[in-house]
Amino acid sequence: MKAKVQFLEVSGKGGYIGLLGGLAALLVIGLLSAYYMEHHGHHVTGMTNQIVWGMPHVFAIFLIVAASGALNVASIASVFGKQVYKPLAPLSALLSMALLMGGLAVLVLDLGRPDRLIVAMTYYNFKSIFAWNIFLYTGFLGIVLVYLWFMLEKRMNRYSHYAGFTAFIWRLILTTGTGSIFGFLVAREAYNAAILAPLFIVMSFSLGLAVFLLVLMAAYRWTERPLGDLVMRRLKNLLGVFIGAVLYFVAVYHVTNLYATRLHGAEAFILLNGGIYTFLFWFVQILIGSVLPLILLFHPTLGRSRSIIGTACVLVILGGLAQLYVIIIGGQAWPLNLFPGYEISSSFYDGVVASYRPTLPEFLLGIGGAALAMLIVALGVRFLRLLPASLADERVDPHAAKAAAAEPEAAAAQA
Repeated sequence: MKAKVQFLEVSGKGGYIGLLGGLAALLVIGLLSAYYMEHHGHHVTGMTNQIVWGMPHVFAIFLIVAASGALNVASIASVFGKQVYKPLAPLSALLSMALLMGGLAVLVLDLGRPDRLIVAMTYYNFKSIFAWNIFLYTGFLGIVLVYLWFMLEKRMNRYSHYAGFTAFIWRLILTTGTGSIFGFLVAREAYNAAILAPLFIVMSFSLGLAVFLLVLMAAYRWTERPLGDLVMRRLKNLLGVFIGAVLYFVAVYHVTNLYATRLHGAEAFILLNGGIYTFLFWFVQILIGSVLPLILLFHPTLGRSRSIIGTACVLVILGGLAQLYVIIIGGQAWPLNLFPGYEISSSFYDGVVASYRPTLPEFLLGIGGAALAMLIVALGVRFLRLLPASLADERVDPHAAKAAAAEPEAAAAQA
């Protein structure tokens, strides 16, 4: 019979206050960076009239995309009925909301005039994907909050499946909307592709699970609670599958673009002669952020080490940031094709590859958004019963634990 999982708050002892203090300090630094950029103007950043989305947008979209993927663990439990993941569902829901709030905070503070957000929230142009995203982001927060309440409140547990299914569908729509921001931009040759929507969905699975694994391992190591190999093995194998899926969609995206002659220039820029963008694509995104994590996760010996799994998750996150940098900034750097078939030259940088060099305030603002997300998670696990007291194998799935324990004995008997 399966043992009942007990959920407990995290105590405020040990280094908890230091953790909160460190995250709060990073958040304050991010706010000061936003004030510095707002007070002096965006000329203190690397952004220009050609590159209007810079490093803050890379961080913001990373957090938003990861927010959708972080809910994947809860979705597997509620929608697909995998009971092994059910004890992880509350933390998954909290992390997804926290990441989304961190990403939206970066976007709002990078506007230059955050108060103008009121205009965007009261006057809608429904032909703009940005207008739709306001509903998608706020709707996601509301639905996941209800989903978390249904999981925590015993009287509402019987409705958590329906809330989880709604959240699952909504997050797919949300990530589709985020990818469509770029897929609908026909003026940018490196953007205009319908496959960007499913690519962003698969990216969310990979990035969100990598962040979730790091948070899970850090939380259980810090609280000295048991974290069994069964959960870790399933999650790291699932991460490997998602990494492979991202590689597949990236390959399809570039092969499809290479099929169209008019896109050969943009593809050559990214894949061959784009300087920093080519380096980030091949070395950081593909090699460091995809191939190496796959080797580490599926290696028969290395894949069992918690530190190696954590390293793979960090590499996936770095690869995801590089991928978004190449998509967002590299896509803007390639010049607009105003007159197809003709060379363009003018004093307005027409036909010229735009240059961009991110500045320190941009990085600090993005880090501040990530710190806000982690601060919300740290406070949530302190005051809400979101973390199981034990995720030992016999607690999560006694039958699987017995089968795993029997495997070495059977191998020894055969020998």
